Amino acid sequence: MAVKMSPWAQALSRFAASKAGSWFYLNVANPVDRRLLPATNGRISLSIGQPVLCLEVRGAKTGKVRRTPLLFTELDANLVIIASATGRPKHPAWFRNVVANPHVKVFAPGGRTGEYEARVAEGDERTRGWQAGLELYPGFEVYEGRTRGIREIPVVILSRAR
Repeated sequence: MAVKMSPWAQALSRFAASKAGSWFYLNVANPVDRRLLPATNGRISLSIGQPVLCLEVRGAKTGKVRRTPLLFTELDANLVIIASATGRPKHPAWFRNVVANPHVKVFAPGGRTGEYEARVAEGDERTRGWQAGLELYPGFEVYEGRTRGIREIPVVILSRAR
């Protein structure tokens, strides 16, 4: 089941899809949430009203632990994250890290904090994950328009590690 947003969160999503909103979330909220989400075990985020997790993964080149706050939704009891990079031409660094090191830690609200295995969704699973992402945050469609003809935005599925 996809995570549903309140009307307030929907208004915040429209703001986040704007250039000013993208700047705020990348330059203000993300640096704070990178520390705040792990410190509170995923319970508190500067991105009020939006489902945000902090993804912890080892760097593909350096092996250093990297943390990235990301919007998430759910699909078939898994978490879904979208590698949009706000519509930039290249995949985000966290995506390259997850492909190289799929065992990740997630700090997320609602008892979702824990160890996960990441995989890039393909086919029908990608379609359904992308749709779940759009239901959560219509701004992904704006980002898709920015990347059209350059790259397909990856959908990443996070499944609890066994």
